[in-house]
Amino acid sequence: MRDLNRLRVIESIYLHPGCSRTDIARRTGLSRGTVSSVAEALVRAELIREREAPDEEQRRRGTGRRPTLLSLVPSAAFAIGIDIGHQHVRVIICDLAGEPVAEQWSLAQVDEAPSATLDLAHDLVQQALRDAAVAPQRVLGAGIGLAAPIDPGTGEIRADGVLPGWQGIVPATEMRKRLGVSIQLANDADVGALGENVFGAGQGVNEMTYIRLSAGVGAGLILAGQPYRGARGIAGEIGHVCVKPDGMICRCGNRGCLETVASPVAVARQLEHVIDRPTGDQLLSLIAAGDRRVLRAVADAGEAVGFALSAVVNLLNPELVVVGGELAAAGEVLLDPIRATIHRHSLVGAATTAEVITGVLGDRAEVLGAAALILARSPAALAERMRALVL
Repeated sequence: MRDLNRLRVIESIYLHPGCSRTDIARRTGLSRGTVSSVAEALVRAELIREREAPDEEQRRRGTGRRPTLLSLVPSAAFAIGIDIGHQHVRVIICDLAGEPVAEQWSLAQVDEAPSATLDLAHDLVQQALRDAAVAPQRVLGAGIGLAAPIDPGTGEIRADGVLPGWQGIVPATEMRKRLGVSIQLANDADVGALGENVFGAGQGVNEMTYIRLSAGVGAGLILAGQPYRGARGIAGEIGHVCVKPDGMICRCGNRGCLETVASPVAVARQLEHVIDRPTGDQLLSLIAAGDRRVLRAVADAGEAVGFALSAVVNLLNPELVVVGGELAAAGEVLLDPIRATIHRHSLVGAATTAEVITGVLGDRAEVLGAAALILARSPAALAERMRALVL
């Protein structure tokens, strides 16, 4: 019972930072005496801190006595986020408040080299921990976003052709061996959706779709306020929805997938005959300059994205569609045709409900979402640490 009470108090403080003991008692159903006893132990362990309510807070509460407010000590523990894309590895260290304290990034040839990629991720994590002066014992765990569907039962990669060298690999197990901490693993678009939902454009939104337009194209779903991954972890693989039946063969083996026409690589390929090897930065500069060739190529990609999303809008009725990834930097040039195509192909009620915007986290959405996988479990981890201290 004592362990459960401790967990409930920590959860309440995590979900409602700056709450009073009375607030916690009301939300948890525990007696105020029990809450005070647990809180005092947490203060002694330097897991939570106290502060007096400011004047405006006291007036809002309408109490004569100034209440003491409780919040987690941000530096009491840390979460690691790891984003493994097709061509990069990015690492972030966040405190309990979700604030980044260190980051590392490197290019990588990920698709055919699982062992080298995971070794690189380990090295980047160690460097980030050194940069932030974070002791290993303060790390709660590491969340990983990986550019492939993950089987939720086995933790294996489940998509031939997406990460061809990773078939049969269990990344969480391999990374746990390297880091020695708890690992949570999810698809990169899923953690991108979580990142924007927790820290970015989708805060407070319960029905949301996030689409990532990068080297790979995928969607992450937030349904009823929770990430949704499907029966085998493949929900949201919008990049492999056919939008052009007579189009190019995709790396997944099908023809005309959205990824073959709407990724940054696909847009650049459309322009190769008029612009010599266009880079992402060059495309953005040409968009800003009003280059009609680039504007047309991006608009075509937007129409394809909108066509694929129109089915999602009809099926799931999201209130928000967040566009992320490298191509999202094109802004309204991309968003306008997405919106127009959704309105053309979706039911009126669904189309008018779904607001389409760009994400606010940029290329950090996935790595922050990966850290959020761990932060969401931090109350239980902190409660377990307190239990070990008591024992």
